[in-house]
Amino acid sequence: MVKIMGKIIIIAVMASPLAAWAQSAPSQPATEAGRRIQTLITANDRSETDRESDRTRLPVQTMEFFGLEPGMKVIEFIPAGGYITEILAHALAGDGELHLLGYGANAAADYQSRGMKHVQAIALDTMTLSPSGQSGIFVLEKIDVPVKDADMFLTFRNLHNIAKNTRPLLHKAVFNMLKPGGIYGIVDHTKRHNEPDTQETWRRLDPVQVIKEVEAAGFEFVDYSSLHYRPDDELKYDTTRPSINRYSDRFTLKFRKP
Repeated sequence: MVKIMGKIIIIAVMASPLAAWAQSAPSQPATEAGRRIQTLITANDRSETDRESDRTRLPVQTMEFFGLEPGMKVIEFIPAGGYITEILAHALAGDGELHLLGYGANAAADYQSRGMKHVQAIALDTMTLSPSGQSGIFVLEKIDVPVKDADMFLTFRNLHNIAKNTRPLLHKAVFNMLKPGGIYGIVDHTKRHNEPDTQETWRRLDPVQVIKEVEAAGFEFVDYSSLHYRPDDELKYDTTRPSINRYSDRFTLKFRKP
């Protein structure tokens, strides 16, 4: 318990704009998955929009932190615009499996048409989301995904869209989808610890609260990364504010199924 609380305290400090340090990113990929991603993002046909995302989202370092390996079975939660999907599809090509769950999963058809048969869509009726009454937040009513024994489940800036009282249902479902030793990786917008909910900060989550939720589902908290720490984000405003330019301070958490 002492060990866990120590990590929670570190997370709270890391998420604060008062922290004066940030984890330095390695100059070269350290893993095969990292090298595959590096090849993708340095290709001549990479769009400037994607290059800008690469500079802020640090896909090589982020996926290496989570421990992505080419032969893994990975589930991506709510692919949406597909930036991460492309990264994962190339990292897992030929060896692994990528299963897309939720909004944006229909992109799997495009990847398959390009010969990337390892990208699969999980049927939409395996998960039911309904409006909560607050814009952008949905109630998770049902999740019964047939994919089991996955090596990794990843969600990037989507957890805040699930109503707080139904997030435990998601965490438990993720636990059941993963094999023992499987990794649950979460990146989302940082909120100050214990700050009350406001309309201005509804997209932000308290990382300490997220750690407690995920541990309650049976996961072990492995580590955090400061890769997406941003000192000039004061954590006071909506992450879509022009001053933040959609480049918010984000917490990056790694959990393991025992």
